[in-house]
Amino acid sequence: MTKTEENTREYLGGAETSKEYLERTFGIDGRVGDLISDCEKDAEQTFAETNEIRDYNQYKVLNAFRKNRISDVHFAWQTGYGYDDAGRAATERVYADVLGAESALVRPLIVNGTHALSLIFFGVLRPGDELVYCTGAPYDSLNAAIGLTDGGKGSLREFGIGYKQAELKADGGLDFDAIARAVGPATRMLALQRATGYSERKAVSTEEIRRWANFAKELSANAQKEGRKPIVSMVDNCYGEFLDKVEPTEIGADIMAGSLIKNPGGGLALSGGYVAGRRALVEMVADRMTCPGIGGECGLTFGQTRAILQGLFVAPNIVNGAIKGAILCARVFESLGFAVNPRFDDPRSDIIETIRMNSAEALIAFCEGIQDAAPVDSFAKPEPWAMPGYEDEIIMAAGAFVQGSSIELSADGPMRPPYNVYFQGGLSYEHAKLGVMKAVQTLLDRGMIDLR
Repeated sequence: MTKTEENTREYLGGAETSKEYLERTFGIDGRVGDLISDCEKDAEQTFAETNEIRDYNQYKVLNAFRKNRISDVHFAWQTGYGYDDAGRAATERVYADVLGAESALVRPLIVNGTHALSLIFFGVLRPGDELVYCTGAPYDSLNAAIGLTDGGKGSLREFGIGYKQAELKADGGLDFDAIARAVGPATRMLALQRATGYSERKAVSTEEIRRWANFAKELSANAQKEGRKPIVSMVDNCYGEFLDKVEPTEIGADIMAGSLIKNPGGGLALSGGYVAGRRALVEMVADRMTCPGIGGECGLTFGQTRAILQGLFVAPNIVNGAIKGAILCARVFESLGFAVNPRFDDPRSDIIETIRMNSAEALIAFCEGIQDAAPVDSFAKPEPWAMPGYEDEIIMAAGAFVQGSSIELSADGPMRPPYNVYFQGGLSYEHAKLGVMKAVQTLLDRGMIDLR
């Protein structure tokens, strides 16, 4: 027992410490606890930097609530068409203000981030237009919507909308020359995926997004001079909200989308997604979401505005805990000899931590450890399966209060070399920390790592 632990025990009047409780009830080896403590000390400065971002964003969110005079009346139920839903309108104004956008759609019936992004594609693009992805291949679940794989009934390709992609540089940065070469006479939209997805690249920073958005504006101006349609810049902001003091639509992006069961829902939103950006574009998306002539004027919120707004209010703090959990995970697994991305003290632009597990067995063991730390379904054993929308079998550990909620503690990865696992979330830092401990403990118990 260290001197600090002795002092803690004395302060508690001889009561059991949290470290002792974890060893007794969760089977956390004392060596694992010591490793975690050492890594927390290494990360103290990085933690402090994330706290400043949290504080700034918390005040920004509070200001949006105050500006829009949020009241108990905004939590009331509506029925039927949802005409004149004051809560829905207020929620969308708050989101627009927080995200620095002219307008926003925030709807519980947007089923996930993929759906929100698809609404933008189909709302803005027309037959003969072209979509250019600027961060290489999109997230796996978008392949069918774009038409990159078979089975996408009603895909962009089926509607005669073209697709190209510009690969990233070797260092993971945006290749502006490649983007310029990919842009052609039919290009109507440039898309950027902020988060890593199932890749080993780094997340795109807000500073790079700013440069890219300005570059897109230059390309758009040139296109209009030549008598072509303006080019729209679109950001997939999933996993990226509140990682910095600014959001993509505050720094030049025309439109973006995300999921309410990721960062901005704060673990309280039961479902939904958002689209935010320039008003004219959001209105086009609204016409696709419902139908032309109705747009965003209808759409029942099913009494979810309270959970959506409360989730947004706590989101900066929830996201902060998840970021710290990812930082700790990076430092711990790097110290154990695993390749990680990003490193614990690298700048971050999403909540995801990538660890290269190097074998299927280690990937499965990691996910089993995360599942064992869950408050829901901790008794379940995650197994690889053919998850809809993905090319490879996926293993996913997620014992969440909201099914599929990626802001809650989870880990997943495709069953393909190099067997990367993607760790994210945690409604508190303490829970994310326990997830890291259980993952390490499971690998230790199976002889896959050695702690001396």
